[in-house]
Formats: sequence, structure tokens, C-alpha cells
Amino acid sequence: MTPIISAREVNKSFGQQAVSKNISLDLLPGEIYGLLGPNGAGKTTLIRMLATITQPDSGEIFFNGNPLHPDHSQRMGYMPEERGLYKKMSVADQLLFFAQLRGLNQAEAKAKVKYWLERLEMMDWAKKKIEEISKGMAQKVQFVSCIMHKPELLILDEPFSGFDPVNADLIKELILELQQEGCSILFSTHRMDNVEELCSKIGIIHRGEKVMDGSISEIKRGNFSGKYDVGFHESMENTAYPVIPIKSWITNDGRYMMRFQTSENFGPQQLMQWATTQSTPMVYFSEYIPSIHDIFVATVDQSNTPTHE
Repeated sequence: MTPIISAREVNKSFGQQAVSKNISLDLLPGEIYGLLGPNGAGKTTLIRMLATITQPDSGEIFFNGNPLHPDHSQRMGYMPEERGLYKKMSVADQLLFFAQLRGLNQAEAKAKVKYWLERLEMMDWAKKKIEEISKGMAQKVQFVSCIMHKPELLILDEPFSGFDPVNADLIKELILELQQEGCSILFSTHRMDNVEELCSKIGIIHRGEKVMDGSISEIKRGNFSGKYDVGFHESMENTAYPVIPIKSWITNDGRYMMRFQTSENFGPQQLMQWATTQSTPMVYFSEYIPSIHDIFVATVDQSNTPTHE
């Protein structure tokens, strides 16, 4: 399958500062790709190159198998982290302007604006200037401006920034709806819960380099480490453990939890046998599967560790 967008060994520097170093990635049709990285990692620079805003110093970018060209931007939707709305313009006029900028004729643009204002319950705000509405409302206007022309590829830089939980859920619903309609989506975010919920694939960038890339399931399987969480009704602090727990905590409902590292000499079967023979009933036993948040933190920490030859 031909990727909707593909980067091959892309490099970009500003002065002496290299911000993208030999980055390659593929986004297949219908995928949602989460681009992760700490502040200053180079995510926005890469996004701007994929969106035809800037050009790489070297390397290649392809759109549907063809070398990326500025004309391809008409088939994309792009929402930058620095929102770009005209503050003196009304909500409706703003959306009408962006729709026509994307190639819709006046009748099509008016119909799209009406549809989205009604769907997002913003009709009462249609004549308000951007400077007169809340930041969250302006965020919705910006998002809608990127999707009215039904792009093949939607690129979002921190799309959930500034949204309350209700509107964040609304944007997630729209992203999933767009995916079901065939749109491919790439977004950067610091909210790992959204990554877990939405993405089929992620890439982690640190100091301008891609340090991890793959499907959520592949990455999680690759980070299994033989750790198991065991829960009991009461504290086990005075118990003789078969191996020292690497972590312990009390849950909100009062369970006493411990995480153990198993090994060839003491595996999960032996751990469960020990747990079921304790005087306090065992109420929980599960392999610890690291979250994307934990994987992200561990990957960045590992990349920060200096190597010595």
C-alpha cells in the first residue's frame, strides 16, 4: 500500500542547529499517527515540512507516491500550534474565507459553514468576531477551517491544546469520524491518553532524531519486561517476599498493590502460587503492560543518557 505521506532521511537545520536528522516515516491511508517528543524535539519543524510550509535541506517527502509539491497542500488540512485566525473577522466570515481558499465555490462554502456551525452548536456565535469568543471556541473554528474541504491528509500540531475535557472529546470524535471516512491523520501532542485512544501508530522524536516508530501494539509488545502487578485486600508490609517488589502502592479503593520483576528462576506461575497462599486474599494479578506515557518517558530518558566508549 502506498503511503499517503512518506519522509525519507529528511534533514533540516536553522543556522548551526540541526532540528531534523535523517528522519523517515510512513503514514498509510486511513491511519492515525501520533508524533511524540519533548519540547524542542523538532516535531513542529517536521510537521511544517510535511505540510509544505518549509522545505527540507536534504532528503525526500512523497505524497501518494509523488514528490511533495506545494499544490498538494490543497488536499491537506493543516492546523498549526500557533493558531492563525483573523481576530477582527466574524466566525462565519472566517470559515467562509478558508473554505473558498481551499477551492470550494461560494455556494459549497456557505453550505459547509452552515453545516458545521449547526453541528457544533455555534450558530449563535456566527456573527461574533474571533476576539469576542473564548479560546476554546476559537480552537473549534480553527479545527473546522481545516476539514471543510474533506482533506485526504489532516496534520494537527497540538490539536487538544486549550480545550476543556468536553471539547477535547468532541475533537476526538471528529478525528475518528474523519478516519472512518478515509482521511489519514497525523498529529503531535503531549497528551498520552489521546495517543492510546486514537493512534494506530506512533513515532517518538528526540533532539531531532526519530528514536522509536511503529504500531501501538508492536511497541507495547516490545516493551514487555516480565513485570507483574499483584493486589491484596490488606497491607503485606510484614510479609516475607519471594523477590523484592520494585514498586508498591495503595489504590483509591484500598487495595494494596505490588509490582514484581519475574525471572527464569521465578516466573509468573511461581509468583501466583505464592500470592494465593498468603493469609490475605489476593484480589488482583496481571502482567504489567507499560503505557505509552511510560514508554515515552523511558525512551526519552534513555536517549538523554550519555554513552561512553
